[in-house]
Amino acid sequence: MPVAPITAFCLLLLAANLLPAQDVSEGYDHFYNLEYDDAIRCFTADTAQHPDNPDAWNHLAHAILYRAMFRSGALESELVSGSNPFLHRDKVKITAADNREFDHAIGQAMDLAQSRLMDQPDDPKALGALGVSYGLRANYNFLVRKAWTDSLHDATNARKAHRRLCELEPDNIDARMIPAVYDYVAGSLPLGYRILGFMAGYHGDRSRGIRALEAVAHDGQASRADAEVLLIAIYRRERRANASLLLLDDLIQRFPRNYLLRFERVQMYGDIDDEPAALEEIAVIRNLRADSAPGFKDLAPEKIDYLEGNLLFWYNHLDRALAEMKKVTARANELDLNTSIMSWMRLGQIYDLKLQRTPAVAAYRKAVAGAPLSEVAKECRAFIAKPYKRPDQSLPPDSGSPDHSQEQSNN
Repeated sequence: MPVAPITAFCLLLLAANLLPAQDVSEGYDHFYNLEYDDAIRCFTADTAQHPDNPDAWNHLAHAILYRAMFRSGALESELVSGSNPFLHRDKVKITAADNREFDHAIGQAMDLAQSRLMDQPDDPKALGALGVSYGLRANYNFLVRKAWTDSLHDATNARKAHRRLCELEPDNIDARMIPAVYDYVAGSLPLGYRILGFMAGYHGDRSRGIRALEAVAHDGQASRADAEVLLIAIYRRERRANASLLLLDDLIQRFPRNYLLRFERVQMYGDIDDEPAALEEIAVIRNLRADSAPGFKDLAPEKIDYLEGNLLFWYNHLDRALAEMKKVTARANELDLNTSIMSWMRLGQIYDLKLQRTPAVAAYRKAVAGAPLSEVAKECRAFIAKPYKRPDQSLPPDSGSPDHSQEQSNN
């Protein structure tokens, strides 16, 4: 089933291998449960208590960036699934205040780590912290600034720092995280990007990256959760949904307030063509919200409606999908931008499949108006010119997110 919201806090672009110390575990419990304001309060307090610790500043920058992603809906978008949509992801919106705070936190972390490395070039803790800082800034440069060259430069520096850390501490499984992600991302880029990367010394190996991440997920300590989250997205991208489901079960037990993990489980069941299990999981999510369960109490019901409508759309239950998507678009202005414009596009596609061209075009125009410069708007303009058709009439289509460029070329 081609639908691919990714799990919470999952960045495939040189994700930061944060090494949370025991005294900030409360902050990361909030972080992994999507409670970013609480996480930022914990990490801010930690920087006050340990102003000379670069890890503390990295933790704060980590939470600031992911809060911005969460608010814009980027944590549940088609960021890493499909054929390389992360190269075309719209900018993550960030406030001026968050921008200043992120820059300050990363600047502090880098200055502290680099100062230590001037005195002791092979200080393992400083190398670890500096690699994390570069990894976080690579994410920021790509997702917020959309600065590919700067992101590539930071990613390369992150890998260098952690490769050296691996040489110094070969038994440090957690230190393998950033080099592993580097390998996978570099090995997954389209040919043109890979050629540019090779010119800059940016090599990669997808299989090697996966194997290294699997080792971190299995034997790591501080980075186990990060590795599991990354592998969930990678397995899905590699059409290995069953493997993702096993990791999801572990993460849901450890972070039960994170509703996006359950959202992802719905998508995985769809990928393995288990529609009843997917619908049952949606019912569980609705019940958790109705019972005001922690993490679900304030979940907008329209987010669940979109989840179900999207599932029904790909299984060709068009009347039921239409009813769900109408509920979403009725409150679109109150939702995050990603859900809002995607719901309008899906509504238009449903109408097109029902051969109702006038309301389809009207829905596409709503999506374009919501974010005129977005990739979704670009797709909708194509659907305004020519009606949407499924890329494969056999249902449900292959797993993974839809390759919209194929959809358009097949029309």
